[in-house]
Amino acid sequence: MSTDATGLFTTFDINGVTLGNRLAVAPMTRVSASDEGTATETMARYYERFARGGFGLLITEGIYTDRAFSQGYLHQPGITDEAQEQAWRPVVEAAHRHGAHIFAQLMHAGAISQGNRFRETSIGPSAVQPKGEQMEFYYGKGAYPAPEAMNEEQIADAIEGFAASAARAVAAGFDGIEIHGANGYLIDQFLTDYANRRRDRWGGDTRQRTTFVTAIVEAVRAKAGPGVPVGVRISQGKVNDYAHKWPGREQDAEVIFGTLAEAGISYLHVTEHRAWEPAFKGGPDSLVALARRYAPQVPLIANGGVQDRARAQEVLAAGADIVALGKAALANPDFPNRIQAAQELAGFDHAILGPIANIKPTELAA
Repeated sequence: MSTDATGLFTTFDINGVTLGNRLAVAPMTRVSASDEGTATETMARYYERFARGGFGLLITEGIYTDRAFSQGYLHQPGITDEAQEQAWRPVVEAAHRHGAHIFAQLMHAGAISQGNRFRETSIGPSAVQPKGEQMEFYYGKGAYPAPEAMNEEQIADAIEGFAASAARAVAAGFDGIEIHGANGYLIDQFLTDYANRRRDRWGGDTRQRTTFVTAIVEAVRAKAGPGVPVGVRISQGKVNDYAHKWPGREQDAEVIFGTLAEAGISYLHVTEHRAWEPAFKGGPDSLVALARRYAPQVPLIANGGVQDRARAQEVLAAGADIVALGKAALANPDFPNRIQAAQELAGFDHAILGPIANIKPTELAA
């Protein structure tokens, strides 16, 4: 844990991977892969600029994990075969050239898939139509269709997909694995009471609904090996249910964070709209503070609304070890270098993510 709450430029170790500072690039969907899901030269240049700009850790966009139901978006990258694995190598090498480490975020979209070249239907823990509507800036339109409830074979296949993709990510040179358990995707669907109505071992109370994610952690750890960091990203809000809060409030936080800590994760990555605000109405503690309380020995990455050095230091002081930046990193791919040099930071231009959230030529020129 950090002994210097304001030390953004001190090193930090996650399971043997030593980061040069406490600033990370958050995972952001940019729908810029090929039709076949291979990472592109554009993506390599996009990630390299963050490494060149001084970030100690880069976390990729969500990478789909099987050639069945996991893909969530058209032009989303995958890591399910040799071609996709090899295509990530230039991305990893670009990050390493500038001294950054890079973790692969593995993702299964589940019921909120809105673009899958392998299947025309979706699956989820239960046959419950997702809230909200598909996102147009990721090539989506209209309501999400109701998914099919997953059977035991499909659950096993999804777990194996995470594990096999983790092995490929390690082979491609990634320094760590992040399991995407946030933002409304499949793992989060299993954690969410209204999306998971199962009455078998995969459903039930909050503790029982963590069974799926802990099974994935175990499978990924077995394939990645003990020397590779394996973390999990967790949120309350979802891309299709932005304002969602855990109904059990702090008790749910205790169960989810405590169970993940017991599962032996290398780090926990929490994300909220504003990382420093109370997690629950009327409560004093942020999700960062609750994660630190209930997973006290687990390295903690925090993401959400941080735009400047002072706010990053505030989030570290609340218990985070690493601060992950999204929009602030898009606006300032050299954010660490800028704040070290006391240079002015640019504001975020929403045109970057519209009309489609793909990587723009103007970004690569930055």
